[in-house]
Amino acid sequence: MSNITSRLKVVIAILSLLLTFFVWQRGLEESFDRPSVAPTLLVNQREIALLADAALPNSLKDVLVGSDSALSLKEALSEIPIDLMEDRQKLLLASLANSIDDRKEILEQPIENKKISFIQEILLKNFSNNETISFALKELKQLSLEDPLLYQLSCFAIGGSQSQCIDFDISQSMAIRLITSQLIPSCVIFLGIFLIIRQIWLFYKKVNKPWPDVSAIPLSLVDMVLLIAGGFVLLGEVLSPLFSLAIIENLFYGLPLALKESLKVFAGYLGMTIPPVFIFRRQINNLQEKLMPATGWIHWGFRPINKAFSDAFQGWLIITPFVFLTSLIMNLFIGDPGGSNPLLEMVLSSKDVGALVIIFLTTSLMAPLFEEFLFRGVLLPVLVNKQGRVLGVLLSAFVFALAHLSVGELAPLFVLGLGLGLLRLSSGRLFPC
Repeated sequence: MSNITSRLKVVIAILSLLLTFFVWQRGLEESFDRPSVAPTLLVNQREIALLADAALPNSLKDVLVGSDSALSLKEALSEIPIDLMEDRQKLLLASLANSIDDRKEILEQPIENKKISFIQEILLKNFSNNETISFALKELKQLSLEDPLLYQLSCFAIGGSQSQCIDFDISQSMAIRLITSQLIPSCVIFLGIFLIIRQIWLFYKKVNKPWPDVSAIPLSLVDMVLLIAGGFVLLGEVLSPLFSLAIIENLFYGLPLALKESLKVFAGYLGMTIPPVFIFRRQINNLQEKLMPATGWIHWGFRPINKAFSDAFQGWLIITPFVFLTSLIMNLFIGDPGGSNPLLEMVLSSKDVGALVIIFLTTSLMAPLFEEFLFRGVLLPVLVNKQGRVLGVLLSAFVFALAHLSVGELAPLFVLGLGLGLLRLSSGRLFPC
């Protein structure tokens, strides 16, 4: 009977693996069609730079905003196809246009957003005297607090002066924000490089502390195929969302779009976690006769909590320069292939607080807990036990990267997976990951 069961497991595992291959191949191909958030991120950065320009010291301008912040924003906006632009982006680009004819070309279609549609009419007028400019500025004034950049650019576009168009308090706050946003990543990368050099020196001097033994779960590679390919991909990614998304659609039919979409993401991710967790539970139930380690099969290792956070912080610093360098190389030699995680676009564009809270909980709590449990908690120890540390870390990182179904993020995610795998092995527990 056990032989029949074993053969059946192998057959199901092979079928699951084949189907996973087709699912992931299709997902990676479709990632080329998903729009990248890189242009949106770039535009956001250039908007902050332009608002900050007036308050920045001359010594920092070239470093932080370049020689012409307005031209930089115009170039970033021009990277977005006009038919994919939001109404606000069209108005920003039209305000930066060199001539009224260029503005007319950009604003051929009516602006649908009623709150800012009046700006289209103002931008398409020819202002011949100060009186008409003053009247138009009074109309635009309502934007000065709600959207200071759109006000500033449209104000300059119709001939307003610097004193009329620039709010220096806002400019100063944006300058502080810009300096901070540039300073923190630079410090992280600098500290990360320092720690990398330190680790290399310790390795050379052979004074590194030995890594703790891995408490491997006594499961087979076939069990891992059933867990990842069968549970995570086929049942979790393919079948479960069909039910969870339909439930959300019917239960929350009248909710605002952003909130409903964020609930769909949450429910879809929750539904995706249930099958692999259930399968893993069944797998370890068959191991009750074996001696489970005192720390448990997964070895979360929450305590000592201060050491856990210290390991996590140091690991983050060391991993970040490698991920940054990988992304930089990809952009230099391949360009932006698109295919960013659609959650990023929702986070960037939504102003619904409830939707943002749900997305934050999904991406910053649920996703890391589940993914670390699956890839570094279960898969990595089994692979290390069967294939050794080097191959185990490489394979787990590769599966982790593939599972995100994004060609554009494949290399950085692989490097991140390597770093997290090494952190799991060096710390001897999962919680720092």
